Amino acid sequence: MSTAEDPENDVKIHFLPNLMTAGNLFCGFIAVLFISKGRVAGGMEALDVTAHYYIDAILLIFGACVFDLLDGRVARISGQESAFGREFDSVADVVSFGMAPALLLMDIVLFEFGDTLGQILAFVYLLCGAMRLARFNCVAAMREKGVKADFNGVPIPAAAGFISSVTLAMLYLGSDHRELLSKIKFALPVLMLLVSFLMFSNVKYPSFKNLDWRTKRSVPAVLVAILVVIFTVRYYEWMPAVVFTAYLVYGLIRPSLSRRWRREIEELDDDEEFSVAPSREE
Repeated sequence: MSTAEDPENDVKIHFLPNLMTAGNLFCGFIAVLFISKGRVAGGMEALDVTAHYYIDAILLIFGACVFDLLDGRVARISGQESAFGREFDSVADVVSFGMAPALLLMDIVLFEFGDTLGQILAFVYLLCGAMRLARFNCVAAMREKGVKADFNGVPIPAAAGFISSVTLAMLYLGSDHRELLSKIKFALPVLMLLVSFLMFSNVKYPSFKNLDWRTKRSVPAVLVAILVVIFTVRYYEWMPAVVFTAYLVYGLIRPSLSRRWRREIEELDDDEEFSVAPSREE
């Protein structure tokens, strides 16, 4: 029987940040359901009938990315960061950004490699994502002031967004060019393995934690940002793939950029080397 001294009674569950995390988990859960419906309806062999299931699943993964971005921001702005929120966020991420993209690729491409090999390839992505989240939580739990605000390896929401957006672009292209789709879709397993490696690598990716409502930019920079948002919404079939690809490539070329360029892009302070790392993976 629990008592007043039971540690479980002292766990703080903040409403708004965890509501955002619940939205993330809900999107991932419904995405998995849509992928399952697509498989039952015939999968890739009946793409004319099943395409909308897969597209809806991808859009839900994008929705989970938005909720994942919001939960960390809300927690920091309101001062409601907690160990519970960090763990809950990771559980939701495994479903939305691990399980859902893995099942998506199983149906879109990996089924052609046979059950065993296809399942192994999908599991590699899921395993790297889960281990990346576990490593992130361990580092976040032990962090002290003075830790850089960089992600060690590409964050799993960005990895899932990249895989899902590239898949969406291929489905969009394949609606009019089915033969071309049958050739280029085999690039997806290679990209998935590359992203799996990047998730568990030591490549540094920026968290962009300094970008908030108080951030000030020049007029050209604001106009570019607005145009990117408009193009992403208007051309949702392929523009998200450009955005997520740019983030993955940026992490790879980041060490070669000058400090001035990095400060401009990431809104870094002069003491960015001593800023505190984020407590949620966003």
